[in-house]
Amino acid sequence: MKKIIAPVDSKIIEELKAGDFVEISGIIYGARDAAHRRFAEILKKKEKLPFDPEGNIIYYVGPTPAPPGHIIGSCGPTTSTRMDKFTPVLLEAGLKGMIGKGIRSSKVKQAIVKYGAVYFVTYGGCGAYLSQFIKSCKVVAFFELGPEAVYQMAVEDFPVIVGIDSSGRDIYIS
Repeated sequence: MKKIIAPVDSKIIEELKAGDFVEISGIIYGARDAAHRRFAEILKKKEKLPFDPEGNIIYYVGPTPAPPGHIIGSCGPTTSTRMDKFTPVLLEAGLKGMIGKGIRSSKVKQAIVKYGAVYFVTYGGCGAYLSQFIKSCKVVAFFELGPEAVYQMAVEDFPVIVGIDSSGRDIYIS
């Protein structure tokens, strides 16, 4: 088991290998389809994103409302291919990691290698379980998108597996 602190630097990313079990602590961002569409539009206009992507990790998640006494509701991963058309431009902007579930396109895989990033996968269908690793959560952009807004989340020992490493090794391809 490897432990990393987010945001991460290139040296840490290079040490991770496809299939490694990792626990992430620190600050990550949650965002889904609608937010990614806006990110791409902002970057196309050469404007500043609502968070600094440099070294950061995005979790493809749209959490449910927090039940009484909880920080966040269920927060399982969204299928990653839905963000594929927006991912290369975010990696170019400095994003170092993504957390989701499922395979990625060849274009995303090429961008992961080109920009020295990593794709993590986490457990689908386990949103209630994953919520216990989130210690704080707040909306930082696009509040009007509801669960598809951009969330800043402090996580502790958030469980992931390296799905695609910075060399392009992919757990989905044997």
